[in-house]
Amino acid sequence: IEYASLSCNHCAEFHLNTLPKIKEEYIDSGKVRFVFRDFPLNLPALYGSMVLKCVPEDFRYTYQEALYQLQNKWVIRESAKSNKELFKIMQSGGMSKEEFDNCISNTELEQKILQVLMDAQEEFDIKSTPTFIINGEKLGGNKDIKVFRQIIDKILSQ
Repeated sequence: IEYASLSCNHCAEFHLNTLPKIKEEYIDSGKVRFVFRDFPLNLPALYGSMVLKCVPEDFRYTYQEALYQLQNKWVIRESAKSNKELFKIMQSGGMSKEEFDNCISNTELEQKILQVLMDAQEEFDIKSTPTFIINGEKLGGNKDIKVFRQIIDKILSQ
């Protein structure tokens, strides 16, 4: 399980460089199940998490990858500009302005995402992102693929 914020540059680094290797070596072969959980650290990340929940599940990984790649364009302190840039990215994939606005104003969705964050803080004492829970053990920070291979291979050999 990974707890990550879409505004976190260490999370982006993991998703763009390390996760593809884990996916290729362990997830695609069915050896490992990977679960992403939102842990938004600020308002742009919360809105990013929300809009990802508003696209079909089949496309979320692609959108998430795009949000990490374009992080420096849409994660901005000025909320209105951040939302405008986030919409541009989502619009390129076919999301209408109405769908976008409805999504980021959905308080029920916002509460669900924030509840996951609060539950993670309580259960695992998560304070930063990315944080990984691997077989119940907490691993904080972006790690090199070698670290993940050591952990996963050890578990798989048991």
